[in-house]
Amino acid sequence: MDVQPSDSFEFSKGRGDVLLIACGALAREIIDLIEVNHWSAFDVTCLPAKWHNTPDKIAPGVRDKIRANKQKYRKIYVLYGDCGTGGHLDSVLEAEGVERIAGPHCYSFFSGNAAFDARADEDLTAFFLTDYLARHFDKLIWQGLGIDRHPELRNMYFRNYTKIVYLAQIKDDTLVDMAKAAAVKLGLEYEYRWTGFGDLETFMLRSASNAR
Repeated sequence: MDVQPSDSFEFSKGRGDVLLIACGALAREIIDLIEVNHWSAFDVTCLPAKWHNTPDKIAPGVRDKIRANKQKYRKIYVLYGDCGTGGHLDSVLEAEGVERIAGPHCYSFFSGNAAFDARADEDLTAFFLTDYLARHFDKLIWQGLGIDRHPELRNMYFRNYTKIVYLAQIKDDTLVDMAKAAAVKLGLEYEYRWTGFGDLETFMLRSASNAR
């Protein structure tokens, strides 16, 4: 399965009475966790990952998904950080009575929110990649921000960064090479950190237990 940045995504398996509304950048990891744990209660719907370049779309997009599905599911959870919505996503979720995973973004909850906070000073000038962003760096960052067409934008966007930190969910040499190539393109130092699924797995485990 390879969800593209522009794709929305639907997954249904098992009895499907609990809906996960998620960012498309998390689709592969969510489905992997569902399948390896044999969770039967979850259906998944994902909004386009490219919305991170236009985060004003996230809160209303999630609200629309909740309202379209509220009568169909016993429970709904949201797998998004705040992700640049400036608190608007949390306002929507409070109004709709829906819980989301804790954390400001996926870099934090993949790392573990406590561990991410503990390294905040060290990572002040870090640009983070996940498996998804390493895989789709050219489409989401290089092309998505227009650097391929206007090379001068690279230094405008990244002049305050000193390193790329690749937060790896799976161990894959090809993704490591892609992350290193991204660091070279941006003229940044490279650092690798293994995170696994972090707090995403913890939250889904708890949600699965509550779904029984």
